[in-house]
Amino acid sequence: MGGAQVDSRPVTVAPRLARVAGMLTYVVALTWWVTVMGIPKQALPAIAWIWLATIAWNIQAPWRAHLDFLRDWSIPLAVLTVYLYSRGIADDLGFVSVHVTAPIKVDRWLFGGTLPTEYLQAKLCGNPCERTTPRHWYDVILTTVYYSHFVVALTIAAVLWLRDRSAWVWFMRRYLSLNILALVVYITYPMAPPWLAAQQGAVSGHIARITGRGWYDLRAGDFHQKLSAVGNPVAAMPSLHAAVSLFVALYGASRLRSRWRWLFLLYPMAMSFMLVYYGEHYVIDIVAGFAAAGLVLCGWKVWELSHASDPPRRVLAEVVVPRQRRSV
Repeated sequence: MGGAQVDSRPVTVAPRLARVAGMLTYVVALTWWVTVMGIPKQALPAIAWIWLATIAWNIQAPWRAHLDFLRDWSIPLAVLTVYLYSRGIADDLGFVSVHVTAPIKVDRWLFGGTLPTEYLQAKLCGNPCERTTPRHWYDVILTTVYYSHFVVALTIAAVLWLRDRSAWVWFMRRYLSLNILALVVYITYPMAPPWLAAQQGAVSGHIARITGRGWYDLRAGDFHQKLSAVGNPVAAMPSLHAAVSLFVALYGASRLRSRWRWLFLLYPMAMSFMLVYYGEHYVIDIVAGFAAAGLVLCGWKVWELSHASDPPRRVLAEVVVPRQRRSV
């Protein structure tokens, strides 16, 4: 009839616009949660928020694709939940005594009779050092470094899950193995950290647990106390914070070719300094954490080489730097 043709096709939202809207909604919701409930540091809420992030990022994907996340992340969720609620089992069973003085002697031997935590708190915090004393600029940075432990590794895992499932498997094998190895040692070798040793009178000087000091105005101390209520205060050897931070730094450095890639190592250095300064760990705990990371990385490397069907040289390259195969 010569009339205008009406387009009957359904109106669709541009993928980029939908992604931006989804991520903005996610950020608003997460900000509200952190403000009201605190940082999602336990396994279930942390992974739930990661799942919501993947949904927001791929908001137009079919629900079957989103349900794949629950299938793939069910084992990590189970392992991290068991770790969280089982690390205090040795203290409850009572068949292994808590080690208090041994790490103190080792740290004093390493530093010529000086206990590093005691020295750092006296110099950087005050004597006596209290969680509520006026904070310094470096306290804000160091407290941020501490809480990054609960989000950095899982955030990297979420990005890898979206972009390359084989790289995700590579990463999660090592991350979960670190948690399992730490849990085994916590059960068989419970050890009091510096702040607890001071409360029991094993340290002559004043040592306080000041982990939330940098975020005190944001009630970070309350967040830390809630987390500490789950698990065991004598799960200190090795330092999982140190182990994971080194693992993340080495992974980041392995992904780049720039000469600046080794700046990633500043992350475990800052984490280690903070843990000792804040009274969470001894230096020997940090050394043990680094050793645990090295053991896990080398162990998986040997296992993957021995079970590979590809030529060893090719597999070695992929073990050190897994290939990227973008899926989204």
